[in-house]
Amino acid sequence: MRRFLGFSLVLLIPFFVQAQDAPKYAPAEQVRASFKKLLDRPKVPLDAKVVSKKRHTDGSDHEFLTFASEKKADGSIERVPTFIKHPAKAKGKLPAVIVLHGTGGSINNAGVMSFINDLASRNIIGIAIDARYHGSRVEKGGTTYQQAIAKAWKAKPGETMEHPFYYDTVYDLWRLVDYLETRDDIDTKNLGMIGFSMGGIQTYLAASVDQRIKVAVPAIGVQSFRWSLENEQWQGRANTIKLAHQEAAKDLGEKEINQKVCRVLWNKIIPGITDDYDCPSMLRLFAGRPLMIVSGTKDGNCPYGGAKIAIASVEKAYKDAGAAERLSVLVEEVGHTVTAKQRTAALDWFEKWLK
Repeated sequence: MRRFLGFSLVLLIPFFVQAQDAPKYAPAEQVRASFKKLLDRPKVPLDAKVVSKKRHTDGSDHEFLTFASEKKADGSIERVPTFIKHPAKAKGKLPAVIVLHGTGGSINNAGVMSFINDLASRNIIGIAIDARYHGSRVEKGGTTYQQAIAKAWKAKPGETMEHPFYYDTVYDLWRLVDYLETRDDIDTKNLGMIGFSMGGIQTYLAASVDQRIKVAVPAIGVQSFRWSLENEQWQGRANTIKLAHQEAAKDLGEKEINQKVCRVLWNKIIPGITDDYDCPSMLRLFAGRPLMIVSGTKDGNCPYGGAKIAIASVEKAYKDAGAAERLSVLVEEVGHTVTAKQRTAALDWFEKWLK
């Protein structure tokens, strides 16, 4: 197996011990089917609408559009803002990579656009969307991402509720692939996906289940929600959506956010995330497809103790599948960030496997 190791510290990780410590999950195909069922909702026509299309000064084509994802409980249609960049002088069908931003980001995030530009230089189409309640999906004076998650927490039993914390965007990503399959400029047999932070989590949730994604790179997103609870390292994740955690603490009669608050909140707004849909379980579903994991040993949002369990789980799955050469783990001694070395390695990974 090819593994890129940023520091000698990583060489000391006893992956076999972590694998033994991991909880037992349902069989992989059962998890795939149940996660699809959990997120399933009636499909609506994609109804793609081009907002603008223009030739950039570098010769590349930039296209902004929206497509319909679902019909919401109030009867409105959820539309997904989408950006597509075609490399200069692009001809015929080309491979494409979906690039996902982190919490608070958008299509216009500098890191997202920079990565898309570098993909174009390698003759790969770059695609980005705004996640739910991000970017142009936050109406002026409307509900924010934090407020939407808090509202989901407040939903009473039996009420229709949204799942803006990861899951609804995962469904949008599946619908995005449905849309890409209607285009004649994208080689949908060669699709990749990379996400950063929140986008990294959405990447392993969406692409693990949707086998139309050939290559994936969950960057600074691999972790274990269960491990972080059991080891009192939930703080980084809780602080990314603090409002919902504060509301949950108040409703549960707790003086402050604690392990109990996180467990109850997460089980409601992202059901299964500490069980079969936790990262160590979901990563198994990639086995056989090219997968690169980008992590940092000092990452407070994605604690490395949990990441090690997830990495051990996926290494075992790839070994069992006889596909070790299709797995790359690139760990550096950094916090919640992607280093230049990791970024270049991810671009090389897509160029290698998207053919």
